Amino acid sequence: MTAPGRLLTVLLTGLAALGLVTAPAGAAPAHQVRPLAQAHAHNDYEHPRPLLDALDAGFTSVEADIYAESGQLLVGHDPDDLTPDRTLERLYLEPLRQRVLANHGHVYPRRAPFQLLVDVKSAADPAYAALERRLRNPRFSFLFTSYDAGRVRQGAVTVVLSGNRPKDVLLAQRSRLAFYDGRIADPADLGPGSDARVTPLVSDNWTKLFSWTGTGEFPSAERTRLHELVRVAHRAGQRVRFWATPDTPGPARTAVWQELATAGVDHLNTDDLAGLAAFLGTR
Repeated sequence: MTAPGRLLTVLLTGLAALGLVTAPAGAAPAHQVRPLAQAHAHNDYEHPRPLLDALDAGFTSVEADIYAESGQLLVGHDPDDLTPDRTLERLYLEPLRQRVLANHGHVYPRRAPFQLLVDVKSAADPAYAALERRLRNPRFSFLFTSYDAGRVRQGAVTVVLSGNRPKDVLLAQRSRLAFYDGRIADPADLGPGSDARVTPLVSDNWTKLFSWTGTGEFPSAERTRLHELVRVAHRAGQRVRFWATPDTPGPARTAVWQELATAGVDHLNTDDLAGLAAFLGTR
């Protein structure tokens, strides 16, 4: 551990011992939760307790849609869903800050990596500029994985941009606290032609790449393709996620999750926190 890292650990331990930092209200005791490495909470903000429900279930990746509106970053799926009190800071950044302080520098005591996938719904450049100001705020900046002059330093939380994401802006930055969600179908994003220091995650719509949705046998050619895509991504140091996979409880969803998990897909996408937690708990 570096000297700054030791200093941060000592500081956080001292604050916790003095009772100056606590877990977010209503959260389950963190030491009782087993982090689930493959669990991704899609549209996490739609749960009764955004972020906190996912943390209680052991999820290690959550997704928040944002709009840059009137100087705020508001969280919601559609413009009609937005309200002034549902900001990225209130729903995600501040609870994560409290959690990391309480757990001595980590989201979970077991030090599992944690991803905050920020899906930008409004115009890319102004939304990213507003997001970057918040990430660099000293109140939050210590939380995040950083890129500086070609080197990545792992933090408690890795922020990855999806949706409307300004790749050229990210590529031009010498220093940043956010990364890029590439597309599996784009050769410039997937594998050796990409750079995991920019694009550590590649995602895509399952139904655009595969015809099988869990009913009947998984076509052998499609299974081979899935395993090859994961292999190419992993060799390049990238993680893999699919959205639009079946998410209605039943045999079809279970069959797809089994194939994804067996292939080594890094993030299984769901709106059903309990369902995915139960599935992963049996593996």
